Amino acid sequence: MRVTWTAGTLSFRLDPEDEITGKASDDYPVKLATNSCSIGGVPDDAHPDLFALAAWTIVAPWTRRRVTFDRAVSAELAEALHAGWGVEAGPVGALPRPQGARLAISYSGGADSVAATAMYPEAPFVHFQRVSHPRVPNRWPHYRSDVLAELAATTGHELSVVTSDLEYTLAEPRPGYPEHHAVAAGALLLADQLDLGGLAFGYELGSRWLGGDRYVGRFTPDNPMWAPHGRWGRLFAAAGVHIVLPVGGVSEAVTMRLALGSPLREQVRWCLQGTDGPCRTCGKCVYKELIQAAVERRPLDIPRGATNRARKWLKKPPYGGQEMVQYALARVPGIEDTLFAPALDYFDVAEEATSWLDHCYRPAVEEIPEAWRAQTASFVEANVGFMTPDEARRVETWGAWQGEEMV
Repeated sequence: MRVTWTAGTLSFRLDPEDEITGKASDDYPVKLATNSCSIGGVPDDAHPDLFALAAWTIVAPWTRRRVTFDRAVSAELAEALHAGWGVEAGPVGALPRPQGARLAISYSGGADSVAATAMYPEAPFVHFQRVSHPRVPNRWPHYRSDVLAELAATTGHELSVVTSDLEYTLAEPRPGYPEHHAVAAGALLLADQLDLGGLAFGYELGSRWLGGDRYVGRFTPDNPMWAPHGRWGRLFAAAGVHIVLPVGGVSEAVTMRLALGSPLREQVRWCLQGTDGPCRTCGKCVYKELIQAAVERRPLDIPRGATNRARKWLKKPPYGGQEMVQYALARVPGIEDTLFAPALDYFDVAEEATSWLDHCYRPAVEEIPEAWRAQTASFVEANVGFMTPDEARRVETWGAWQGEEMV
């Protein structure tokens, strides 16, 4: 793979051994559509390791043996690429980038990133906004990235909006990030300007410790994408920008509660399709409404037209997000009279079976870099509470139980 940056445009050329269809870090297949993309709102004088890392978040799935950058990178970054992916990276010759002093939040506007903001209210936001690609047709026109960016601008926080068409590098399965970390490409190029030493993502307990959605359904202490000792964690650290998961130890029920109690409650938006508000019928709206109803202890409010969106949560587990489906089944009044009634056959819906999801898994706080760990721990102790040893074992045995105990 050969990578070139020119005035905010990334161009890349595949080597003979590279492949058009590759796999992201969670083994999900992704097919390449085009070999260029742009990132707007960023400087052109960032450290070369930051340009290299931003590019790698985009080209990694299709690179097999080597990656050649258009400027020299540090030996530390090249070693992290080789140790993590087995690729030879070069040319080598730059000094490593020193770690910055500040933490920024990769701000999506959803409940998880708003919950992270509650922990670090002084942190600046970097918001990624998808824009059209000059050569690739938009096959997902209902995605309202402009609405999300407008909401981010009303938060009153220090905000940098990064515009990019990088999601159109994918032909299949649809426009999206080649790697989950590509959402950080713009923030990485802003890291010198903002003096960043860490970038906070809103990935929660399910994504960090319970196997996520797309790959494995078991306890994942060595999660390849988000563990600080994993290959992505080591690579970000080599560029002086640590991956930080402020809500990595709490469930989506907790992030929902924190977001709804936040000063940013009116800006919370997880829907990618609504304009004046959530569309209420997309899959994400159905899932989040289930969680919100559970947190607020009220009946479910889902339009009739959304019924078919719930099908994947009505089948026998395991599947991504099942811990939150079980949590909601135990707490939403009248759930037996809703479209989720068939799922009751698969779970223990006693509240105590999922009460561990109301607390924080302590190792998640312990892996946060020292500069921000104490602030996280203090917030968790005051607003969430830590899991007991028995509750922590529910996390650590995830995927090992069967039948009604599979939670």
